[in-house]
Amino acid sequence: MKELNGHVTISLLAALATTLALVGSMGIESAFAQEQDAASAGSSRLLGAGLAFGLAAAGAGIGLGFVGAAGLAAISDNPKMQSRVFIFVGMVESIAIYGIVMMFIILGQ
Repeated sequence: MKELNGHVTISLLAALATTLALVGSMGIESAFAQEQDAASAGSSRLLGAGLAFGLAAAGAGIGLGFVGAAGLAAISDNPKMQSRVFIFVGMVESIAIYGIVMMFIILGQ
């Protein structure tokens, strides 16, 4: 169980990176919107949305690899751990969904 907690931290770092991409895209867009026209401000919005989803998906993929491997090892030792492992896998998958939501928030502004 100790291995699962360590690898879930990687996924939480991916969520932090997604949030930073959201905040950064808002800052970049406001800086560009004052100096440039609307077409180039839209490109910074696309860049921020891509960063938000890309970092979240990459972090969730890495985290899912670690959590899945540790989860299979835990299930092979104790089959009663299967429900707990599925909860951890679901937590890691939610990071990618969080990235998709952030992408739609950025594009909807």
